[in-house]
Amino acid sequence: MKNFNLILVIGATASGKTRLGVELARQLKGEIISADSRQVYKGLDIGSGKDLAEYGEVPHHLIDIVEPGHEYNAFQFQNDFFEAFTDIQSRNKQPILVGGTGLYVDAVVSGYEFVQLDKDLALRAELDLQPLEQVQKLLLELDAVQYEKTDLTVRPRLYRAIEIAKSKQVDPKPPKALPEIRPLYFGIQWDRKVLRKRIKTRLKERFEQGMVEEVQGLLDKGVSHEQLEYYGLEYRFVSQYIAGQISYEDMFDRLNIAIGQYAKRQETWFRRIERHGGKIHWLQGSGDIHQQACEVLAELNQT
Repeated sequence: MKNFNLILVIGATASGKTRLGVELARQLKGEIISADSRQVYKGLDIGSGKDLAEYGEVPHHLIDIVEPGHEYNAFQFQNDFFEAFTDIQSRNKQPILVGGTGLYVDAVVSGYEFVQLDKDLALRAELDLQPLEQVQKLLLELDAVQYEKTDLTVRPRLYRAIEIAKSKQVDPKPPKALPEIRPLYFGIQWDRKVLRKRIKTRLKERFEQGMVEEVQGLLDKGVSHEQLEYYGLEYRFVSQYIAGQISYEDMFDRLNIAIGQYAKRQETWFRRIERHGGKIHWLQGSGDIHQQACEVLAELNQT
């Protein structure tokens, strides 16, 4: 029996995770489960980097399953993941998790036990009156780990993280009802300067593909500017541009910087995985990452 039952492909944004996931799925007769908090939403295509054409004939799960405007969280993702995971295994296929969103991956691998928690409206009203920096500081004081995993620039995400920290909502002990996960991590690593160039190039391509038009289309369908803030960096800054709050050039420059900062936060999450005993097989993005992954698999098969 192999010593893993889930392959995870992780890496900073723009590192090439989807491509490697697809190549491994074709090789191993696997199916991909997306661990991306934005790709679950229909219509959030360009800004979330769905790259659906790249999947080709490879079956994929947890993409385009929620209408924009509806809330989707780690609790729901965990349920949906294990449903897909069990289904894939029942057909003797290899599940491959590609992502993405650190909390989603942690919820699966660590088997977080979630207790459904309503929004604390009184707390949120109080936090609305505080400067963003003060809210960030509060989360850091409450839970440094949650602080590392949270998008610190979006107030709704900060508020939710504070609610979780205050209520002790997450219990890292695996519930007996969840299947055991034996992870095999593949991480894609790039030189930081090269990664920044890849981020900027990809951002230009997304605007050329019609990212502004995509966001305008979401607004036309009734998605509010406030909701777009929740959907991450691309949708936040493009929304501000459409609202006339910033120029096109300012939007691009600020977005490019913000994505680079997000990539640094992802690196912090990778280091935390390793500090907690997770073994990440690092693949060098400048080389043939699929070949490197195959070499790791071959070595594991011999042990």
